[in-house]
Amino acid sequence: MIKEEIKSIYKIFKDLDKKTVAIFIIVAVLQTVSWYFTSRRFFREYLFLNFEDYSDPYLIEFMYWFIGDFFTLFILSVLVIKFGFRERLSDYGLKIGDYKTGLTFSLVFLFVMVILIWFVSATPDFANMYPHLQSTKINWKTLLIYESGMFFYMFAWEFIWRGFMLFGLEKKFGWYSVFIQMIPFVILHNGKPFLETFGAIFGGIALGIIALRTRSIYYCILIHLGVMYSIDLISVLRSRSNDFGIGIESIINLLKQIL
Repeated sequence: MIKEEIKSIYKIFKDLDKKTVAIFIIVAVLQTVSWYFTSRRFFREYLFLNFEDYSDPYLIEFMYWFIGDFFTLFILSVLVIKFGFRERLSDYGLKIGDYKTGLTFSLVFLFVMVILIWFVSATPDFANMYPHLQSTKINWKTLLIYESGMFFYMFAWEFIWRGFMLFGLEKKFGWYSVFIQMIPFVILHNGKPFLETFGAIFGGIALGIIALRTRSIYYCILIHLGVMYSIDLISVLRSRSNDFGIGIESIINLLKQIL
């Protein structure tokens, strides 16, 4: 009976679409490698032996995470597309695509989000939470380095979900691929503030739609980075000025921190 069952299962898997199966497995493998080997935790426990020798060791820890995930989630998946699938990167969203629609979506989305961020950030608890590297609140140079690393991280993050997974599964699942890529995207937000994690459900769907509609991930990157940069910058300015108001005077006061 066991032998017949194994044969039956083998036949089922043999008839599955090999590329679709490969994408699911590769995404799982890359995300596992990311979680265990390019995380801040791994760097702190196994690689950073002289923690006390650096003025800002946590910045180095974050940069390891950002660059490590860029290599794992972006570079390795690109190699799979080029040498494994032997397909064009442009078929996975690495092209300008429909720029008129993309820029329109991006500007409208960011306009709405910046307004929401302005009101949500009007509490010390929110401002203290972002950026995740606390030293960015007192040093502009540290903030610039941190956000530069964030660019590479977000690029890879958008590519693995809205590029590799979304476009890779589109032929098999069509627009259902939008919801498939949304699930791991939301799960990886677990542990973050409730509103951010809950919002990732709708954000993941919206970004997936934008990617398919424009045939590009660049607008997803623009939106995601725009949101994160806005959260971090507004939080830094509120912390530096100790101003958590929402009126015009608060806007002027925060702008003075830049000037």
